[in-house]
Amino acid sequence: MNTARAAWRRLEPVHAMIYFVPEGRRRYADLGLGGRAGYFTSRSAAFGRASAELVISTFYNFNPDIVRRAVDGAWDSVTPQQVLDARYAAAHEALRRVGIHELPGLDEVLALTRRAAEAACEHPQGRPLFAAHAALPWPEEPVLRLWHAQTLLREFRGDGHISCLLSEGVGGLEALILHAVTGDVPVGFLKASRGWPEEEWADAQERLRERGLLEGDSLSPEGVLLRRHIEDRTDRLALPAYAALGDAGCERLAQLASPFGRAVVDAGLLNPG
Repeated sequence: MNTARAAWRRLEPVHAMIYFVPEGRRRYADLGLGGRAGYFTSRSAAFGRASAELVISTFYNFNPDIVRRAVDGAWDSVTPQQVLDARYAAAHEALRRVGIHELPGLDEVLALTRRAAEAACEHPQGRPLFAAHAALPWPEEPVLRLWHAQTLLREFRGDGHISCLLSEGVGGLEALILHAVTGDVPVGFLKASRGWPEEEWADAQERLRERGLLEGDSLSPEGVLLRRHIEDRTDRLALPAYAALGDAGCERLAQLASPFGRAVVDAGLLNPG
């Protein structure tokens, strides 16, 4: 399980950069999708003309109000295919900008990642955002095939993570706060990007204190245990993908993927614009 997590985590920057790179913002703006509309429509375009309610249900920790403002009316002047084309073009441009296509081991990394992604495609039940992306055709260009494969693995894991949160009675905002207090991501960024008002954030913090999951502004021992349980359960739910590689394959992918993720990070592609 640890080797599978390492394989996913080391390559994840290759997918995640699409939410931050200027190539994406520029191409969405060219379609008339400014601000948050570009993010929500590009990630949900695999659903087709997704309603705001469908996006709210699958994006989980975002304030529903900002989702509605971003999505309502967005499909009146643009098609999902146009948005998908823009997203893939932005991913291709950004990854080539940092030389992903020139890194040694690309063919093997792609082969391993695609094998895991295709194994995940045998288990779409209960994973709506993943299933929508799994129905998209595989790109022809190797760098884009790698990005698509890692996108599938990210959404496969993400849908499983939401299932874990729901089973533990942790709502979207509460999950966000439990993540924020770890310090892994600046709380200011999480507040700004997810759009929750300060009053609602404070109310959710108080609910978590009443549940014994927070002590002041830090995780309580019970909160630490719950987060560990959720992450471990998320890992287990992601295993159908990585089991196809076996431990040796996961170790090999983790080893080979490290320069790919590092190239994205070092180039600043994960820095909010």
